Amino acid sequence: MPIALCDPNSQRQLDRGVFDLSTLCPDRTSMTGVTMKIAFSPAFDANSPRLVARVVAKGDLPGDLPAIIASGAEASRFSGKAGQTFEGFYEGDNGPVRLALAGAGEKGSERLPQLEKAGAALTTKFLTSGETALALDCRDGSLSAAEVAAVLLGLRLRAWRWDTYRTKLRDEQKPTLAEVVVVGAPEGAEAAWNEAEALARGVEFTRELVSEPANVIYPESFVERCRERLAGTGVEIEVLGEAEMEKLGMGALLGVSQGSVREGQLLVMKWNGGKAGDAPTVFVGKGVTFDTGGISIKPAAGMEDMKWDMGGAGAVAGAMVALAGRKAKANVVGVCGLVENMPDGNAQRPGDVVTTMSGQTVEVINTDAEGRLVLCDALTWVQREFKPKTVVDLATLTGAILISLGSEHAGLFSNSDDLANGLLAAGTASGDKLWRFPLSPAYDRLLDSAIADMKNVGTRMAGSITAAQYLQRYIEDGVNWAHCDIAGMAWADKPGATWDKGATGYGVRLIDRFVRDTAEG
Repeated sequence: MPIALCDPNSQRQLDRGVFDLSTLCPDRTSMTGVTMKIAFSPAFDANSPRLVARVVAKGDLPGDLPAIIASGAEASRFSGKAGQTFEGFYEGDNGPVRLALAGAGEKGSERLPQLEKAGAALTTKFLTSGETALALDCRDGSLSAAEVAAVLLGLRLRAWRWDTYRTKLRDEQKPTLAEVVVVGAPEGAEAAWNEAEALARGVEFTRELVSEPANVIYPESFVERCRERLAGTGVEIEVLGEAEMEKLGMGALLGVSQGSVREGQLLVMKWNGGKAGDAPTVFVGKGVTFDTGGISIKPAAGMEDMKWDMGGAGAVAGAMVALAGRKAKANVVGVCGLVENMPDGNAQRPGDVVTTMSGQTVEVINTDAEGRLVLCDALTWVQREFKPKTVVDLATLTGAILISLGSEHAGLFSNSDDLANGLLAAGTASGDKLWRFPLSPAYDRLLDSAIADMKNVGTRMAGSITAAQYLQRYIEDGVNWAHCDIAGMAWADKPGATWDKGATGYGVRLIDRFVRDTAEG
């Protein structure tokens, strides 16, 4: 396979002999996991799939089940608990039918997440089963339009896998379930699914960006991947290169980037779906496409995982796909600060002092605390450029947040109770959960420097809080700001309810729900 020069227009990369290894797998889409096709049909016919699924509430086994299925479900103690499944066979009019029951838990106002789990459980059971299509039987009328869409969303999200570079999968490892036919859905279900599908596409795009290796996704290729995915959606794209950022005085962001042969980028994505002239809601994502730690280099063990240190930027990009896909009635701007943190001879040194776009100076104590240096210049720029009332940043910022929260919640920090409460509510509703942490002058003083306006790190204690305190120093008066530390959520070491091991797509659903709740009329 030929290896091509990465970017003939980038003298810096040419001078240093940078190569683009993305040619190792030029046809990505033919090798990735199944993207399910969803169709709707009023009734079963002779061509309907032989695999049929029904969603069952806890303790509510349908009375019209074939006797052999009902007795089998009872014998196996199938109760309808969320995520529980049972399957059996019976003789139908057109031959044997493989009938699966998926538990959806208790009925009630909080049912949608349980229904997603039911759909995801069906995918987990049948994705590599050899079955190519599944009929979701909704003829009993037990599911509303929104509930059908929730089941389909779970089916779709759990089907996503990252098989792009796996060329020797055994047949039993390969996904086969590629189509779901919804039979007898209630009125409005197809429209509800069309909106949910936009969200699924956004989550899948984030997973794709986060999963790609760093020789394939780096600042410039991240931008191009977003251009490709957002083409024709109505999202306006602007990109600032290093020359433009240098003129703006983004010394902190450029200081991180200077050790890499890859040029840093500031990607701006604008969706104008609200009223003309209304201030946008702005989301800023940390996009360190690979983080060695720089001169403060990380241990070798596990460093390969640092390709996902751009999970915040990935979430922002995926959210823009989702918002544009469902034509959100809001003005939203997504900004991604994209760099690679590398330790070459030109890399930033511990002890260096940089001047940020805000004019404040920073003593760089640790070059592995680089995400906040990227974000601070991006935050300054968006406030001056867009005059927003609300700015939310998402970043895989600190290891300390994993010690605090594990992989159950992302950390939330904010200068506004109203904004924090809105994000907490959106997190609960979307499943992208948050937990709020404090900010106070006592923590802020830990960043004081003897030779500059501040240091980029404090002590080992309260590491996530001092990182947020650092960012707060760049927020202008009157701007409502929140910081989401998603380091424990962007990547999973084991499968979850609606994701496989690896990239989770965290943040897309949070942003989408927050915009829906707070910015759309």
